[in-house]
Amino acid sequence: MKRYLRFPVALFVCLSVALGVGLLWGATAADEKRTVAAVAIDNFSFTPKEITIEKGTVVTWTNHDDVPHTVVSTEQKFRSKALDTDDQFSFTFAEPGTYVYFCSVHPVMMGKIIVK
Repeated sequence: MKRYLRFPVALFVCLSVALGVGLLWGATAADEKRTVAAVAIDNFSFTPKEITIEKGTVVTWTNHDDVPHTVVSTEQKFRSKALDTDDQFSFTFAEPGTYVYFCSVHPVMMGKIIVK
């Protein structure tokens, strides 16, 4: 490579790496600010049955039962796969509103998320 091309190429590589690292650090900082809420699935119920959260909150459901359960929105906003023991499902609530959900395997199991 000709000598006069080395510096611009090296500068481009350094700036690209610096920008990439900065973007990664920025994404990590934003993720750390994200609010998280937890719902346990245990003894054929969602606990807590109802929670109020802020817009942008990530809710994570964890199945602690020995049988599979699902998490399904009555308005079809979200739907988990069948969750085996200790499996998790997460959903980010980006819009305000009331979200009622249930287990499609055991429809008597119901819960509610209120997003402000």
